[in-house]
Amino acid sequence: MRTIGTRGEGWIEEAWRHLKAGGVLALPTETVYGLAACLDGPAGADQIFELKGRPQEKLLPLQMDSLARARAWGFPFSPGAERLGRAFWPGPLTLVLPRPPTCPPWFAPGAATLAVRVPDHPVALRLLALAGAPLAVTSANLSGEPPCLDAEAVARAFPGAPLLVLDGGRAPGGLPSTVVAATGEEPVVLREGPIGSARIREVWRGWP
Repeated sequence: MRTIGTRGEGWIEEAWRHLKAGGVLALPTETVYGLAACLDGPAGADQIFELKGRPQEKLLPLQMDSLARARAWGFPFSPGAERLGRAFWPGPLTLVLPRPPTCPPWFAPGAATLAVRVPDHPVALRLLALAGAPLAVTSANLSGEPPCLDAEAVARAFPGAPLLVLDGGRAPGGLPSTVVAATGEEPVVLREGPIGSARIREVWRGWP
């Protein structure tokens, strides 16, 4: 395990090389630290499952740097889903959308939907912009344990793991993102979070 700071130069290139080589990266978001892997092949995603002790049937969510990028990658957005993305991205909203045809077949095989969000953290956004495609990102913690809020907590949770940790300071923690199934005529809130159900319904319907 190695930890590098994100205030100087060169960290983003090193992080990208690590991801492209099939490695797992720990990075800050606006809520907690996450474990990230690219979708070039299954090596990184498989490592995330192994490191966390995460059941394979619990699919990994994706992160991207913008609504426009998610649309360009092939995620289909209904008018309501697009309104939610415009209102709350970047931010603590995860949308469950129909699986795009661009998604590699090895990732979440058989799944008809995938979860995606745009995080509101400069380190994560810079890396996602460089990727130009989704990264698989889930909270940095052993399954069932509290998420890590700083680089030191990541090191304690995964001693000796082949991680590259981006130290972006302490994450604020708080509630995990609101998760909304956005595949039907109405939004379905699957997990309550910082954005309330009533506000989700208002924005979906185009109310001010």
